[in-house]
Amino acid sequence: MFFKFKDSASPEQVQGIEKAFIELAGKIDTVKGFEWGTNVSPEGLNDGFTHCFFVTFADKAGLDVYLPHAEHQAFVGKLKPLLDKVCVVDYVAKK
Repeated sequence: MFFKFKDSASPEQVQGIEKAFIELAGKIDTVKGFEWGTNVSPEGLNDGFTHCFFVTFADKAGLDVYLPHAEHQAFVGKLKPLLDKVCVVDYVAKK
């Protein structure tokens, strides 16, 4: 998923979201992998999105547990007031 924070979000608030997301990944058993980073592309095609978070599950059932989980919902409650835009893509990997 990609996040674009509101211009009014302070660096400290954004860092708080980063930390909270890292912690969230360790609180839900169905999360099998977690990576994140900030945009470093020189192309200028990020449409204002600055953060990418990649959460991996063993299967769609893991995602189905994650989305309504109380810890995830609490995180979303912290995130929403600071978020301008989000782009979420959920998929089942093909090999």
